[in-house]
Amino acid sequence: MDSDNDCGSGYDAFQRTCPSHAVLEMLASKWVYLVVCALRRGRMRNGELARRLEGITPKMLTQTLRILERDGLVRREIFPVIPPRVEYELTELGQNLAGLLTQIRSWSEEHVPDIKQARARAEANQEAELQAQV
Repeated sequence: MDSDNDCGSGYDAFQRTCPSHAVLEMLASKWVYLVVCALRRGRMRNGELARRLEGITPKMLTQTLRILERDGLVRREIFPVIPPRVEYELTELGQNLAGLLTQIRSWSEEHVPDIKQARARAEANQEAELQAQV
């Protein structure tokens, strides 16, 4: 058994101690998701990413980029100019992930009306149940 794999034979994200569980947790961050999708278009500077990702704070953008770089999904390049210029791009692993995330984003955008209708029905049902209790 691999010492980095506490999941027995193979990886199993359903097991809390499995490394794949931690990967899934990282991927569950909306900012990780959105940064990867934004970088799918190509290299971007920090300011470009900040403008593209409405609502992200500078601190959260920095943290997210560091996590993605640490995990091998993003490559950072520093250009030796004054002031220093830094650009970010997806690695091959990041591009692979971006394809999957783009499909999820497309699904979510396509099904917004369905989700909104389901939420409205659930809210109406909840209100009806509350009225029946009165």
